[in-house]
Amino acid sequence: MSSKEISISGTDYTITLTDQLVNQVNNLKSLYSAAYEDPESFEQVSSEISAAINEIAAQAEPPVTDDDLDGFIQEIIKVVDKKAEEIKEVLEGKPTSKPKKEAKHAKASKSKK
Repeated sequence: MSSKEISISGTDYTITLTDQLVNQVNNLKSLYSAAYEDPESFEQVSSEISAAINEIAAQAEPPVTDDDLDGFIQEIIKVVDKKAEEIKEVLEGKPTSKPKKEAKHAKASKSKK
């Protein structure tokens, strides 16, 4: 678990990235996909989308205002996607961007000797 600060329209919101939050964001993305793939089903899933958005936003401090809700949801989806990509890279054994920089520095140090 880690906390993330998201700034929307000059307001800083803090949210803790828990497994529950990640699952809620992934569920929301699935609902968006279902509505996009079958526009006729939008009415059926719109209440589920609204409930998922409200559940996610309710975990932020301070409470997300209606004006900031869309931007907040867009940002939290990006945060969760980025975190998932970082985890995937670690599981696959791929170095993240920070170790790559260190590796280049290490090579340069060895070549100087």
